[in-house]
Amino acid sequence: MKKELLIKKIKWLQLIRSPGIGPAKFWKLLEYFGDVNKALASLSEQISQKSIEDELEKYQRKSIHLIAAFENEFPKKMKRLADCPPLISVRGNLSLLNSPSLAIVGARNASLGGKRLSYEFAHDLGKMGFAIVSGLARGVDESAHQGSLSSGTVAVLAGGVDYIYPPEHEKLYYEVVRNGVIISEMPLNVSPAASLFPKRNRLIAALSQGVTIIEAAKNSGSLITAQCALELGIDVFAVPGSPLDPRCRGSNFLLKQGAILVESAADVLGSLGYERQEFVNSISSIDLPKKNLENELPNFKKRLLSELSQVPVSIEELIKNYGCSLPQLLSILLELELAGQVQRHPGNMISLSVSKK
Repeated sequence: MKKELLIKKIKWLQLIRSPGIGPAKFWKLLEYFGDVNKALASLSEQISQKSIEDELEKYQRKSIHLIAAFENEFPKKMKRLADCPPLISVRGNLSLLNSPSLAIVGARNASLGGKRLSYEFAHDLGKMGFAIVSGLARGVDESAHQGSLSSGTVAVLAGGVDYIYPPEHEKLYYEVVRNGVIISEMPLNVSPAASLFPKRNRLIAALSQGVTIIEAAKNSGSLITAQCALELGIDVFAVPGSPLDPRCRGSNFLLKQGAILVESAADVLGSLGYERQEFVNSISSIDLPKKNLENELPNFKKRLLSELSQVPVSIEELIKNYGCSLPQLLSILLELELAGQVQRHPGNMISLSVSKK
């Protein structure tokens, strides 16, 4: 990293770690002063340079990445948050941070059926090219990570990225480090206090292009994740359950409020733009489009913007027209949406932004 960028990262770390500074206030200070040094100078109290040096030494000693929002590796999807973390701690495969991704969350005390569904959803969606995002909790989260270890899984922690919680997930934690990526906005070695889980849940939503809820109680953290997703304009899917089971009251409530009812990965993919009949026999029999856009991404974006108009077209139509896979297309559309060049409409329709000329 260039020296000036390293200095900038250190100053950002010093600002976010100073007393009374959270992500929302961090960005307000930067916007107001236009410079991190001026923002730091405005504080009545700031963390010592020695504390910052000690923290950076811990990152180096533990081989954990500290990624700032101005770096290319930082998850672009996370920047949708008004209180986006200015820096995140990351352990594992950095390339998954900007991969097409879908979240699966649910009850910690999940039923055997809920765990099986979570595993199958994660496994099948992973095979279609999506990284699976969850919270490394017991129950549904645990099964979601296990089902996507072979395809790519993203664990978002409430505590520090080096703090294994729950402790019985130590083996799973290191499997995720080897086969996926672990993320936290908290400093190292922070234990996951109850107040930190809602903050973690907003990151799970922001990292995803859709959130699936499998078994959730009426006042569970999964509903917080769903609410965060809705506020960001992200699709929320829910698996229906028995009204006699308290673990399903939250997910059934979401369905009453307009969440998309799903019973399989095929339903999720169908809602995102794949035709349902492609999954009639088995998801394993699906042939992905062979075209890889990796080497022609800039030209593809230009072509897409030139051929779109302010009249919405379906994602399904775009896939057929360009011969790309659904994960590839969703990733590109998200990037263009964040740049204000395209906008989404109900029914998986896409158009140029009204403001774009």
